[in-house]
Amino acid sequence: MTSHDGIGRRTFLRVMVAGAAAVTVFPHARARAQSPLKIGIIGSGRIGGTMGEHWVKAGHEIMFSSRHPENLKEMAAKLGPKAHVGTPKEAAAFGQVIFLAVPYSAIPDIGRDYANEMKGKVVVNASNPIPRRDGPVAEEAQKKGAGLADKELLPGTRVARAFNFPGAATFKSEAHRQGDRIAVPVAGDDKEAVEIASRLVRDAGFEPVVVGGLERAKDFQPGTPIFGKAVTAKEMKQALGLQP
Repeated sequence: MTSHDGIGRRTFLRVMVAGAAAVTVFPHARARAQSPLKIGIIGSGRIGGTMGEHWVKAGHEIMFSSRHPENLKEMAAKLGPKAHVGTPKEAAAFGQVIFLAVPYSAIPDIGRDYANEMKGKVVVNASNPIPRRDGPVAEEAQKKGAGLADKELLPGTRVARAFNFPGAATFKSEAHRQGDRIAVPVAGDDKEAVEIASRLVRDAGFEPVVVGGLERAKDFQPGTPIFGKAVTAKEMKQALGLQP
């Protein structure tokens, strides 16, 4: 009996050592072991559609939404059973995480109309305040800082800003590229929101660069030197003063 117990202990130790080695050799093993997320996408145009496709391929379950969801059925059908369509309200209720990719002028209505569905959830906002397109709400967000404006316009949610640039074409063509990946800045006050946004950046094939809290989102909003540029994580950190 003692010998069998000894064999059991030795086998257990070998398994534990092998498991630790696997995590060391394959640093993404732990990320792959994470449970898939249910993501409701509000705004299923070029950015929302592109990111949703990446996330379906990464194993997440997605609901694309539109005021006319029937227009999205063909796109969803091509992505398989993990892709669904619905109205924005249905997407807000469906998602554990909500991804916003709409004109910034729509953010106040989303924050008000879907407050109950989004309450307590992580909201990843890719929407950019562009005054010439979005009017006064964008002008105020630019002055205040896009992250702090998000916090006010999406009350009761846990906001992170991410996927605000370099743009749909780059998000489509440069995902999972060889060598240094294109960086995507992430800002948020809520730790879990930042972690989830960073995970979604990686799952889409890019490298997250956490810049700090929502007040730091002003450093990569439209009009800043870094905005719109496709750069590596090292280059982004240097540009934003995040490393010597």
